[in-house]
Amino acid sequence: MADLAKIVEQLSALSVLEAAELVKQLEEKWGVSAAAPVAVAAAAGGAAAAEPVEEKTEFDVVIKDAGAKKIEVIKVIRQLTNLGLVEAKTMAETAGSKVLNAVTKDAAADAKKKLEEVGAVVEVA
Repeated sequence: MADLAKIVEQLSALSVLEAAELVKQLEEKWGVSAAAPVAVAAAAGGAAAAEPVEEKTEFDVVIKDAGAKKIEVIKVIRQLTNLGLVEAKTMAETAGSKVLNAVTKDAAADAKKKLEEVGAVVEVA
């Protein structure tokens, strides 16, 4: 019989990428999918909807479109992030770029307001 404590110790030492690879190999070897129990758990979780939902405390500010005033949007991005001109320009030109990551609700709202004032289309997620 395998020493379970030793197996737990070895699994704890794995990196995230190694753990993901282990999951793939086990799925192939045993012919199962690790996603199935998650779906069942999610369906069961719907019945427990009466539990209080934890309020989100970190938000991402995502630029969807720089709009017509791209130069002004780049300036605001540089003010918000301290990025260089090239990085800010790339961010403004790439739809779906995260201008700010994991910031407070107030900081996200402020950044959204500033970007929208210069014509950008912004989403807070």
